[in-house]
Amino acid sequence: MTIHTPDWVKNAVFYQIFPDRFARSTNTKPLPGVTFKAWGTPPEEQGFQGGDLRGIVEKLGYLKELGITALYLNPIFQSASNHRYHTYDYMQIDPLLGGNEAFRYLLDAAHDHDVHVVIDGVFNHASRGFWAFHHILEEGGNSPYIDWFIVHNWPLRPYEHNDKNPHNYAAWWDMPPLPKFNIQNEGVRQYLLDVARYWIEFGADGWRLDVPEEINDPEFWRKFRKVVKEVNPDAYITGEIWRAAEAWLKGDMFDSVMNYIFSRAALGFFGAETLRTEYKPGGFPLKTLNSTEFAQSIDEMLALYDWEINLAQLNLMDSHDTARTLWTVREDESALRLCTLFQMTMPGAPCIYYGDEVGMTGENDPYCRGAFPWHNKPSWNEDLLAFHKQTIAMRHAHAALRTGSYEVLHAKGSIFAFNRVLGDEQMVIIFNVAKEKTSIDLPLNDALKPGLYSAVWGEGTYTTQSQRLPNITIGGRSALVLKRAKEA
Repeated sequence: MTIHTPDWVKNAVFYQIFPDRFARSTNTKPLPGVTFKAWGTPPEEQGFQGGDLRGIVEKLGYLKELGITALYLNPIFQSASNHRYHTYDYMQIDPLLGGNEAFRYLLDAAHDHDVHVVIDGVFNHASRGFWAFHHILEEGGNSPYIDWFIVHNWPLRPYEHNDKNPHNYAAWWDMPPLPKFNIQNEGVRQYLLDVARYWIEFGADGWRLDVPEEINDPEFWRKFRKVVKEVNPDAYITGEIWRAAEAWLKGDMFDSVMNYIFSRAALGFFGAETLRTEYKPGGFPLKTLNSTEFAQSIDEMLALYDWEINLAQLNLMDSHDTARTLWTVREDESALRLCTLFQMTMPGAPCIYYGDEVGMTGENDPYCRGAFPWHNKPSWNEDLLAFHKQTIAMRHAHAALRTGSYEVLHAKGSIFAFNRVLGDEQMVIIFNVAKEKTSIDLPLNDALKPGLYSAVWGEGTYTTQSQRLPNITIGGRSALVLKRAKEA
């Protein structure tokens, strides 16, 4: 099978938004009688802080200046939770976010700014408020929707009172608020496929799929892909899979996964000295890596998939499901910077979690879901924000950093170096994780032609001698990105 992934994704820089906490519109008329918590309320208090879709539109200028070309939105459908993974109507945008009209407004505005919008699909489970489950709550075994869920016995117990009287239906992680769909039911399958089709027809540019492994039904996902791609062949499908996902990425189901293998490796190398190794994002351990181990990890990661898949992987460092990067590396800003620069120079679409660029920090959920500090600009790390703008701009400026080939040049001691080559554009990327500046004679390979190499990140020009770049100096905890000058 010939594998193809959307070209726009390969060239995109994503920004993940948790809608309730990103921006509250100044133009949204509040629903009568609705009260939100104050913006910036500590996230551990839970509740709703009133971020909405029109608020995102009002920040598109900020996002474009940052260099963002694609958004990944956490769930936006009607739900009784601030994270909206408890869906009760998949065909309606939550009125607290502005409803369907606000989503239409966001899509139109984003597309006018050449920004794609990918939405979150939670299809493994619904909520106790989902209309079909509510029907069973009201009608019991007489409900025509009885087989849409997996009910073990009667009467239905939707609330867990104690261990002797628990809920009695299949639920995600045994959580009563999240009844699990019976995916083998033809009505369920058709309903979910109709949802998939409807929102792509509406204008969404793709789906991020929540816990897709728990729908252990390859034929369903193949049909899902067919339905989505029939509407828009360039729609993006990415899945939340935290481990190697070869079976899902053969061209017949997903275009990519959220690349947590990437983030674990980057944290292990660039954050080795400050890494919280006791923290296990998603249950996976964080391990410190030396340069050789890091190079091997990246090679093994890339070898898992077809190159078309690697170019479309969603390369993230953190998300709503993990602690923020700064917290994970004990506020070591140099580690965050190196990880970000690595994202921007590697195959795959980099994804920034909202607020990381201004220094937001916090441990695992709910602390990683704080409100963006629009009203507290003095708290912003302006230097870090400028760094993100510069690294993103560099990626946009050089096609080789987006879709060029990749090959390790050197992985020893504190130095990790690789090349990215696309036609005549030949680039060398060198990282130094030591605190002290380091000099190296860097060996080149056959993919790199002799000539003059000038820095597009960092400083210096170097001329090859016998397939080596001699006397390269890289500052402590920094990187150098070189580009070969075109021949006259």
